[in-house]
Amino acid sequence: MSRKIHIFDTTLRDGEQVPGAKLNKRQKLEIALQLAKLNVDVIEAGFPCSSPDDLKAVQAIAQEVRGPIIAGLARTVREDIDSAWEAVRQAERPRIHVFVGSSDIHISKKLRRDRNTTLEMAAEAVRYAKKFCRDVEFSTEDGSRTDFDFLCRIIDATVNAGATVINVPDTVGYALPEEYGDLIRKIRERMDPHVILSVHCHNDLGLAVANSLAAVRNGADQVECTVNGIGERAGNASLEEIVMVLKTRYASYQANVGINTQEIYRTSRMVSRIMNIPVQPNKAIVGGNAFAHSSGIHQDGVLKDRTTYEIMKPEDLGIKQHKIVLTARSGRSALRHRLGELGYTLEADVFERVYNRFIDVADRKKEIASQDLQSIVEIEVFKVPETYSMQSMQIMSGTKMVPLASVTLLRGDRLITDAATGNGPVDAVFHGIERITGVHGKLRDYDLKAITMGRDALGEAMVRVQIGETVYSGIGTSPDVIEASARAYLNAFNRYFANGGAAMIDNPQALKGEVQTPIEMSASRE
Repeated sequence: MSRKIHIFDTTLRDGEQVPGAKLNKRQKLEIALQLAKLNVDVIEAGFPCSSPDDLKAVQAIAQEVRGPIIAGLARTVREDIDSAWEAVRQAERPRIHVFVGSSDIHISKKLRRDRNTTLEMAAEAVRYAKKFCRDVEFSTEDGSRTDFDFLCRIIDATVNAGATVINVPDTVGYALPEEYGDLIRKIRERMDPHVILSVHCHNDLGLAVANSLAAVRNGADQVECTVNGIGERAGNASLEEIVMVLKTRYASYQANVGINTQEIYRTSRMVSRIMNIPVQPNKAIVGGNAFAHSSGIHQDGVLKDRTTYEIMKPEDLGIKQHKIVLTARSGRSALRHRLGELGYTLEADVFERVYNRFIDVADRKKEIASQDLQSIVEIEVFKVPETYSMQSMQIMSGTKMVPLASVTLLRGDRLITDAATGNGPVDAVFHGIERITGVHGKLRDYDLKAITMGRDALGEAMVRVQIGETVYSGIGTSPDVIEASARAYLNAFNRYFANGGAAMIDNPQALKGEVQTPIEMSASRE
């Protein structure tokens, strides 16, 4: 029989405890509104007593976010509970979440109390919170390392005091799935069935999701988790992983979640961007490689039927499509598919030339991006006729000297070399190209960016150059950004010549007195 699993998101509380991830009120509200679109059941909006700013942020969320329960965390201290209630009281569905350490190590080392005093504190705190709020959650911090008999006593005491949710966390990620599942089963069997049993697992041993799922299988009603698995130390259980396991393996768990999975990827990106915490490429569900295929065998299978290597549809997560990663291991099927996506339909002989060039480049790079592939196709198929081609260049530049560039271009069978200065090394190279070609251009637009990843990344330069009354675009790529800029500038000039423009060596009077005659020599010289 299917049952509902409540998804309790603590990204804005436990997730925010990651060093450097502190959020302001506006950022917290932005994420909370997206969590509501994701349709989580509970948003733990913060720890209101921790600072006035956090209290105001939780208040703003309580006032503006509708749908999910809005919870505020509090210790077993009246001032904390007062702050929590002040923060969530305007919520459509408020909850006060009270916690205390229940393991002997927490009781003796952190609280400096004994078990009985701790039990009385917990029950009294729940009773006090219950005066303000109908929905009160109580957490037995470090529950997985708590003596079982005492754990049962403190749960009974807080349920009798009015707790509507009992949370048994694996606070330090110490539990193993089989033992944690057994613990949850024994608690569920003896606890009031009307009280929600919750779990909150940390990832210190990499078992947060496995422990959460073991708890679900053994009777847990609520799972506390974070977007992208962020959180204290090694993080919390990952919301997206838990949700997609329960959906993908429904027959194994017979459990439903109300999450709008179409918003998972968008939520992941937002949290990563706002908290400035990158998502690792191999992260399950939302990582950049989660739906990427680089092996030729895998690519061929996915192109024939996606279920051969994909157990989820990326579209169900809000990801537009799966990703075919082109590497030296990719086969012709994957290359032909990507070329089709880019709008290229090539004859068989042309495709083979492109494929051979692709393999040559792929052997020197880890991954071939779409931009790389477009460049290969342009060179092999749609190549702009080259009046001049880049042969070499040398740059001298520094903080206390005028940048100087020596440029050598090939025209026909002649190598032509000249040198020029400029405001910077790129400007000096541009002037050198102009001196050789005898054509002056006005740079109207210049953009430089990395188009691939890693230390072997290609730099891509894009320019728009006005020559006469016409503007010509040019593009160049190279691991050296100055060379990429030079190739882009020369590419624009070659477009000009292809359109009927005159080069200086064809028309030496083109720029009378403006440019000296460059050095020419045979390209076939020894």
